[in-house]
Amino acid sequence: MSGGAEAIECTTTTNSVIIIGANGSGKSRLGAWMEVNYIQDIYRIGAQRNLSFGTFIKQKSYEESMNYLQTGTASNTHSRLNRWGHTTDGLKIHTKYTTGMLNDFEHVLSATIAKRNNENNTFVEQCKEEDKVGKTPRSTAPERITDKIVSIWTQILPHRGIKFDDSKVTATLHDLEYDGREMSDGERVALYFIAQALCVPEGKTIIIDEPESHLHSSIINRLWLEIEKERQDCLFIYITHDTQFAANHRHSDKIWVKEYDGSVWEWEKIPQTGFPEQLLLDVLGNRKPVIFVEGNSDSYDTKLYSAIYKNYYIVPCGSCSEVILRTKAFRRLQAEQLQLHHVEVFGIIDRDFRVDEEIAALKENKIFTLTVAEVENLFIVEEILSIVNNHQKFEDVTRVDQVKKYIIDERFCNQVNTQIFEATVAEIKHRLSTIDISKEESEAETSFDSALGGIDFNTIRDECKTRFHEASTNKNYNKILSLFNCKGLSQSVGKYFGISNKDYCDLILRLINTDKAVEIIAAMQNYLPNASNIPIVEQEGEP
Repeated sequence: MSGGAEAIECTTTTNSVIIIGANGSGKSRLGAWMEVNYIQDIYRIGAQRNLSFGTFIKQKSYEESMNYLQTGTASNTHSRLNRWGHTTDGLKIHTKYTTGMLNDFEHVLSATIAKRNNENNTFVEQCKEEDKVGKTPRSTAPERITDKIVSIWTQILPHRGIKFDDSKVTATLHDLEYDGREMSDGERVALYFIAQALCVPEGKTIIIDEPESHLHSSIINRLWLEIEKERQDCLFIYITHDTQFAANHRHSDKIWVKEYDGSVWEWEKIPQTGFPEQLLLDVLGNRKPVIFVEGNSDSYDTKLYSAIYKNYYIVPCGSCSEVILRTKAFRRLQAEQLQLHHVEVFGIIDRDFRVDEEIAALKENKIFTLTVAEVENLFIVEEILSIVNNHQKFEDVTRVDQVKKYIIDERFCNQVNTQIFEATVAEIKHRLSTIDISKEESEAETSFDSALGGIDFNTIRDECKTRFHEASTNKNYNKILSLFNCKGLSQSVGKYFGISNKDYCDLILRLINTDKAVEIIAAMQNYLPNASNIPIVEQEGEP
């Protein structure tokens, strides 16, 4: 789509479309461009809105109030673009037109009251005509615009009341009644959106920039669904960067705006897939390559990888199996959807008890494993122990040696048999998961039995014993960290450096966000995926 007169026609089977993209991608300018080029068909609600209004609403005639609503003046001869107090040079959109503040709440409320009065008058005249001809029964009173506003309000804010008395908006909370001006930002913007949408003339396309502004996430979608239900004659176009809003508005078509170079927008329609939609929107909109990791937003995985891979968008997925599933799923999407090819996606998981064959198979799908058993073990590799030792101003490496001895002799050697058993079970599960059974019914049982016969518990256990006992006998610290799965291990060594055990990992996370970052990342780099797989780029902020 270009910024000139040329346009691309798109169709939708729903009455709402969501335009989503990162900050600075040109979403708001696209909304403004649509309004400028289709001014008779489109009514745009800008992102910057003044939410203040007076105690009493200025009453105007219906025609005058609708003129003020649409043009910002009493006359309908002015352009709707005057609502922002700015004009355009041909089709060039002024910056203030897209970023200027709409100060039209008074106009919206005046239009609401005028519309209600008009509906009242129309009903009264209808009743008079019915009286003249003796019609019975009489027509019932219609649902007026203020009735509809109260109905929608009650659906989304059931514990708050609102009423229109004469020319005044009043809010209620239980038995407390207060001036509408004293409503919270969220309440005022809800009233603004509802009244604005219900006042817009029939058959318009309504563009709403930042429909989530000032609203709690629990009510955003319900609010707009209720408004859409009331205005089925209109097409709603939402411009947002809120992926949760976009994903929860499931029935809408979604347009992803990639970028705007000043004259042309690059955009794609987001495909319907089995991939979690909010996650897909997050990935598409972040402008960085993506790394799926284990844990949650507050886990060591996320905190550590966010500090190390600053040029990447780190997405916590919970379990390692979810990292694997999501990375593979996105790569499948990339194979099917041309517009996803620009997004680089990787996965990083703990080594756990994986053998080289499984690690190599995962690598083919851009899923890389640490060379230590768990991410927590990165905090206790010898190079990091030395950095902490120096930071604490100790003059020799005695404490580093003590930590290594403690982990090898007191922890690993005492748990080696349990670790061997867990490694054996993990290897058997992996081999079972890779069994390829013939698709021919007559051969399926034979192929299964043959594959199962190749999995011998004692052989696998003996192989595990050899690896673990060799590391134990040789006191090979790095090898032990690659084998030893013990979540609390890194939180048991702080005492050796004069700090509490629970503060040890947090100390390293603090240091990695200081001028010691380069040193710490270099210390961990040999245990991370090879730099040729996921390069570590020393760059702050957005690329």
